[in-house]
Amino acid sequence: MFDLGTSFIASVRRDPSSIAISYKEKSLSYADWFKKISNLSGSLLKLGMKKGDKILTILQNNFEACTVHWACQIIGITIVPINWRAKTKDIDFFLKDSEARLIIYEEFSSEDVKLSKNAKNLIKISVNSKIEDCINFEELLLNFHELDCSYSLPEDISLILYTSGTTGNPKGVPRTHLAERTSAIAHVVQNYYERYESTLGVMPLYHTMGVRSLIAMSLINGRFVAQPKFSTEETINLINRYKITSLYLVPTLYHELIESTHFKKEEVMSCKKLGFAGASMTDGLIKKIKNNFSAIQLINHYGSSEIYTFTIEQDAFNKPGSAGKAGLNQIIRVVKINSNNPNALTKVDEEGEIIANIISEEAFQGYLKRPEATKKSIIDGWYFTRDTGYLNKDGDLFVTGRVDDMIISGGENVSPVEIENVLSLHKNVLEVVVVGLNDEKWGQKICAFIKSDSKIDTKSLDEHCKKSTLSNFKRPRSYFFIKEIPKSPTGKILRRKIVSGEYELDNFN
Repeated sequence: MFDLGTSFIASVRRDPSSIAISYKEKSLSYADWFKKISNLSGSLLKLGMKKGDKILTILQNNFEACTVHWACQIIGITIVPINWRAKTKDIDFFLKDSEARLIIYEEFSSEDVKLSKNAKNLIKISVNSKIEDCINFEELLLNFHELDCSYSLPEDISLILYTSGTTGNPKGVPRTHLAERTSAIAHVVQNYYERYESTLGVMPLYHTMGVRSLIAMSLINGRFVAQPKFSTEETINLINRYKITSLYLVPTLYHELIESTHFKKEEVMSCKKLGFAGASMTDGLIKKIKNNFSAIQLINHYGSSEIYTFTIEQDAFNKPGSAGKAGLNQIIRVVKINSNNPNALTKVDEEGEIIANIISEEAFQGYLKRPEATKKSIIDGWYFTRDTGYLNKDGDLFVTGRVDDMIISGGENVSPVEIENVLSLHKNVLEVVVVGLNDEKWGQKICAFIKSDSKIDTKSLDEHCKKSTLSNFKRPRSYFFIKEIPKSPTGKILRRKIVSGEYELDNFN
């Protein structure tokens, strides 16, 4: 059974001359990159790091971040990647919670690291030569160290990912080499990837989507095109320059690409295999992708950091809204909301809470230092996702939102996703989010917050809803036009910010 380090070395031996990574208009073969990874591995060991230790990284998706990731996998160190926007308070929390012994960061984090009390006695490595009192990353690559095998085992912890922490502190999700490699193999199969595939590496490496892309490419001697920070113009240029064959992005980034003034269909012709995850994709956006790319497939991946894949819909172009059926390594159920009972199954088309089997090789075994959270989430061998959805008569899963996002209006349960799908098909709606706001009459009033490129008559929106299959009681009672839909760094819509009034009205009002 391969660990990730052995897995990477196997790809080096299989085809050492194939291109492994491209960055800053440079490209490295598997053999050349492995030399740098080996040198870094040896340098980390010379600094006193040993198997089982943890390294915290605050890096964008650059060459350094990718190289650190693989060095850790080979010498048995656990990598703890965190959001590069992290501030001092965040850094203090992550360092204490993970018990990291070394921190690697870029210049933009230098002041926050300097102010961190938990970072004071740690080994510090900077990828920028300008930062004083730090070991320079480039120098670590110059110390020759030849490796011919991995120090890791399949059961060792590969990395710790942290959840978004929308309710309290983020939760650490330790993931083993076995779980990561199994997830990546499934990713290759479920995306129909072939040898020498290439992908855009823009989803952050502190997020499961970014890590999965990195590992999946390594399994097939593919090329990982590192993009530190998303920019529509640069993304299009990278796709065109390297003839990138696959994209795996959150829906927001597809939207931004297509709406960009730099977008030209002829410059993204090489992207034949498209996938998305992280959020539901509206029917309107799926239609735009189909019209603006020359893709042969669009695949919806539904999962989480805890268990990578729940379900896969491999025909998202023709089955919008469907999250498909369970992935290769999973069994799912839909149970009564708040039942906490994995056997309280719902009927066909009945909305409930989605749960996934924890015995999957892709699954975590519990949160870091959070036994109470683990106990709440894992019940009788099933992981309770807190997502809502239903299974149709064909056994396809439809995800309708979060248990906490459900709108109860006039005594009826209303899913915001269904309404968003309908409104997204209006010709002037660019993006939309629907929430329930407190209301004396309705309990919660259904309100739609819309980003548009022009003024829309609310009557036309109401008529649009009436002509759809949307039930009358699900129609929004109020419409608001805002400049931007609040989102997380990974593109997830932040409904809580809408509810709390953290948005800016557009001039259309």
